[in-house]
Amino acid sequence: MLSCFQDALVRHTSLVTQLVSQDQRVCIHFISVLFGLLCSMEDGSVTDLCIEVLIQITTQLKLEQTIRCLLDECHKELCNMPSMRGSLATLTLLGKLVDAIPALADELVMEHGNLMEHLLRGLVYPSEGIQASVCYLYGKLYSSPVAAEMLSGHFREKLFPLFLSILDGAQTKELQINCLGLLRQLLKYDLFVSMIMNQDGLGESAKNIEGSSGNTSLPLVLKKLLLSRDETLQVASAHCITAVLVHSPAKHASAFIHADIPGIEAVVRSLQGSLKMNNIELHKQGLLLFAEILTRQPEEIKLFTSSAMCRDAGRALQEAVSSPVLEVAAEALKATSAFLRKDHQSTPPVQYGELQALLEAMLNRCAEFSQTLLSRRPLGHASSRDSEKAILQRGKFLLSTLEGFRSACRLAIEFQSEPSAQENPFTAPSAKKEDTLEAFSEFLLSACDSLCIPMVMRHLEQTTHPALMEVFLSILHNLFVIVPHMKEKFSKKLASSSFIRLTLELKARFCSGLSHSALNQVCSNFLYYMCLNLLSAPEKTGPPSKEELSAVSELLQHGLPQISSRSPESLAFLSDRQYMEGAARQRQYCILLLFYLAYIHEDRFVSEAELFEAVQSFLLSLQDQGERPPLVVFKASIYLLAICQDKDNTLRETMVSAIRKFLEGIPDLQLVYTHHPLLLRFFLLYPELMSRYGHRVLELWFFWEESSYEELDDVTSAGQPALPASLVVLFQLLRSIPSILLILLDLIYSSPVDTAHKVLISLRTFLRRNEDIQVGGLIRGHFLLILQRLLVEHGASPSGASGNLPLLLSLLSLMQLRNVSEQELDSVAMKLLHQVSKLCGKCSPTDVDILQPSFNFLYWSLHQTTPSSQKRAAAVLLSSTGLMELLEKMLALTLAKADSPRTALLCSAWLLTASFSAQQHKGSLQASRTWGLALYPVPCQVHQTLSVEMDQVLKALSFPKKKAALLSAAILCFLRTALRQSFSSALVALVPSGAQPLPATKDTVLAPLRMSQVRSLVIGLQNLLVQKDPLLSQACVGCLEALLDYLDARSPDIALHVASQPWNRFLLFTLLDAGENSFLRPEILRLMTLFMRYRSSSVLSHEEVGDVLQGVALADLSTLSNTTLQALHGFFQQLQSMGHLADHSMAQTLQASLEGLPPSTSSGQPPLQDMLCLGGVAVSLSHIRN
Repeated sequence: MLSCFQDALVRHTSLVTQLVSQDQRVCIHFISVLFGLLCSMEDGSVTDLCIEVLIQITTQLKLEQTIRCLLDECHKELCNMPSMRGSLATLTLLGKLVDAIPALADELVMEHGNLMEHLLRGLVYPSEGIQASVCYLYGKLYSSPVAAEMLSGHFREKLFPLFLSILDGAQTKELQINCLGLLRQLLKYDLFVSMIMNQDGLGESAKNIEGSSGNTSLPLVLKKLLLSRDETLQVASAHCITAVLVHSPAKHASAFIHADIPGIEAVVRSLQGSLKMNNIELHKQGLLLFAEILTRQPEEIKLFTSSAMCRDAGRALQEAVSSPVLEVAAEALKATSAFLRKDHQSTPPVQYGELQALLEAMLNRCAEFSQTLLSRRPLGHASSRDSEKAILQRGKFLLSTLEGFRSACRLAIEFQSEPSAQENPFTAPSAKKEDTLEAFSEFLLSACDSLCIPMVMRHLEQTTHPALMEVFLSILHNLFVIVPHMKEKFSKKLASSSFIRLTLELKARFCSGLSHSALNQVCSNFLYYMCLNLLSAPEKTGPPSKEELSAVSELLQHGLPQISSRSPESLAFLSDRQYMEGAARQRQYCILLLFYLAYIHEDRFVSEAELFEAVQSFLLSLQDQGERPPLVVFKASIYLLAICQDKDNTLRETMVSAIRKFLEGIPDLQLVYTHHPLLLRFFLLYPELMSRYGHRVLELWFFWEESSYEELDDVTSAGQPALPASLVVLFQLLRSIPSILLILLDLIYSSPVDTAHKVLISLRTFLRRNEDIQVGGLIRGHFLLILQRLLVEHGASPSGASGNLPLLLSLLSLMQLRNVSEQELDSVAMKLLHQVSKLCGKCSPTDVDILQPSFNFLYWSLHQTTPSSQKRAAAVLLSSTGLMELLEKMLALTLAKADSPRTALLCSAWLLTASFSAQQHKGSLQASRTWGLALYPVPCQVHQTLSVEMDQVLKALSFPKKKAALLSAAILCFLRTALRQSFSSALVALVPSGAQPLPATKDTVLAPLRMSQVRSLVIGLQNLLVQKDPLLSQACVGCLEALLDYLDARSPDIALHVASQPWNRFLLFTLLDAGENSFLRPEILRLMTLFMRYRSSSVLSHEEVGDVLQGVALADLSTLSNTTLQALHGFFQQLQSMGHLADHSMAQTLQASLEGLPPSTSSGQPPLQDMLCLGGVAVSLSHIRN
């Protein structure tokens, strides 16, 4: 019925109002009835309806008597109530009545003053509904300035402390809103703002009101409301704070700044305490509460006001994630993820060590859980459902762990822009700074590498969850930003671990069409940054330019999100020869780059044969459309063709021509070069490519090659070191295409020294290991052209022509050393001799790098050919005036400072001079120029001589340089040659050293030697023999043999005197004391033979000869070297000629043993190579020995 009346009142307001107002008594009675109904009904909907009707009638009638009647009824009702329990309807009616008729506020305060006491009763009544109604009414009363002024005392003495306490403890939103509404009205007045913000002005009675809280402050209450998640309350509290600050910002701002909200410490302590109890549900609920607090805390307000509090929270979470109860650990993971927020961690100093410990505990717990499930994997089909459940459970736990780890990564990224968070500001300057953002960032990378990635990969073996992979890939993407100095290395490791394949498979499986767009974006972002990192820092290749990287960046950014096809579909799309629009072509570029980067890092997830064909079709499509791909794309195409090409499958001519046309538009091959043996093979296999790009590709190859070339060049090491795979491919190419050697020869001459050195070692290694390949003529002919060009262009100073000339000459000498057998010198060889000798003649003694390999070549050329060629070679070399002048200067430098760098070069100079002298003497060669004056006339007068001071030679032997045994051996070789020629060489003449005394009678007999020089030479030889150097000892014995022959021809007595010196016996036995069977050393056998020849029994008695023979009879002659056997033959023959073999049976036995072992069949050791390189000096062992 009441509802019908309201409907009529709304529809026919004027009629109903006119009807009711006709009789005022009827009107008052009607209002009384309605008010009685309002007070008697408990149904909320009925009371609401009664209030609405009363308000509508009152406001429509606008009769003062009617309003007074209603106010009186309300006042009477409140006064008669023993309890405020039933006051809700009356209070609500009063509030809405004052709201509808604002002027009633003043009347209520003035005429119904004691009503305020009832309102206070309502505030302390334990019903938030009644409290809300009272606050609403108060708000309407205080909205009137007059009423507010009259109620100021009431507020100060009674309402304020009670009101703040109610606002602070309000639980229902209705009460909170009404309290804030009242507060906003109060804050309009300076008086109330001062009262509220300065509680010291309150009276004692106010402080003692029941229900009030003396410790509650407005700033604290409002800040609590700001922390709520209710937007309405946040806005209302913000308005109230603003209203306070408008009155006096300077006075009241500090109160809001310093107001503290207690509670988080208690929560953390409570959590720590609960974890020590054996109550799993308590653990879960505590962590759930903590997670909610951490999550709902506004970012603008710090929850942890000290680093110690934050540390305690982290340690509590660390303990919780390590819980053996899975449900507890799972809740702890969620709380950890919420805890790892910048606003929670930004209180300095940031506790990076504590964060690291928390993450380690989290990851270790996840790894432990994963391993536990794996070890408990059920068996049989009946348990498959349990297995699926376990996998699902593990996936959820792993996802929560990864989300926590991702939060840590985001935290690290956010702190990168915070200078105060870079490192602990309280660390001593001298202390090792471990608790820093940099160390934390590197920990994140290491933890991801060692824990996250393995756990995810193991989980992928069971199932794939898009949400988990989205989080995982976003972590990998974040790590590129977190540790920028490791992004290239990390990207390479990911690529080599098949992450390109993994990401493409994820996109193909889940991201086709518009599904899983978030995963597609994360996959694309990850691939984008990984590809850019890989392209920016390629292995053994120059990085692309900024412009290229910028173009590739744009290409990948647009193309990667569009790729969601499987590998076969991608290959088919790449092979499509139809006309390609821009977007489709970009997608092809992206696919090709992904295959390229995957193949570079050994992730070959598509068929090589199919990819080989697809790339060819792609390049031909570009050619058909007249397009040029970006350099990086073409670089990828060439690399894939080279890698995927089968050994038996070659490109068609049309394809090779297309590639060459593309290459012709590229300024430098380096822009599309990738270092790989098969790419080298690709360019050298096709003549059309090798003729144009062979030189450059080999230059790039050796520039980027990092193999240990020095080990390959170490010929002294036991056995041959294994060849790196790169050189195996090169050597195969050299065997099949020898013309490549000519390119390498040019590289040695024209490349930077480091590159040229690698080429030289490679060539030397190839020539040593492939002696069956005869390429000497090819190399020598090309080298002759290079040398001729050099002498024409830099004739005056060849040493400044190229720093690589010594390397070329070194290779040339090696080529000569390869000639094991004696060969005739052809025209090319003779021309090379002429050019090299001409080159030497233009050098000074300081040009060691050029002269040393040149002298080696000349020396070996003389000693590794037939006698007829030796004469021709000697004629060519002796005709080089410059070479002869240089040799004379070199010989004069023999007595230079100790440890001179010329020592090796001096060795070669003396050996060459000895060789020239021997050949000139044999062939009676003539020359055209004379240097110096011969001390004595020679049989064959020539016009060219080398002047040598005998005293300087003897001085060099008497005072040899340290570690220069080879130099002494070379000088002895020269001296032996001169003695054998009786100093009659037309090439070499001895000249005096300054003023000489008158010759004695003995000196005349020994001329051109003097007796003092003979004694000096003998002493020098004895001293050198004591050094027990095998090669030097052989040279000494040879020189002593030549000296005694020279003396015997002029004065047998002097020769016998020299041979019979007691010192010789001491020398011999010093040499024999060198070890067991030392008498079988060739130099000692030759020395004993020499002493026996001159019948020096004082040096070696008959008994001692018998002892030697006895030792020989017991020795295993099959183990002796050819040189030793030859010396032993000579020793026996000398004994037989002198009749010293008294025991004929022994003599016959020894002779038979020797005859049964010809030198060529010595089995103990292989025959020693006669031509050697000792300390960089070319040496013929037979030349020095004999």
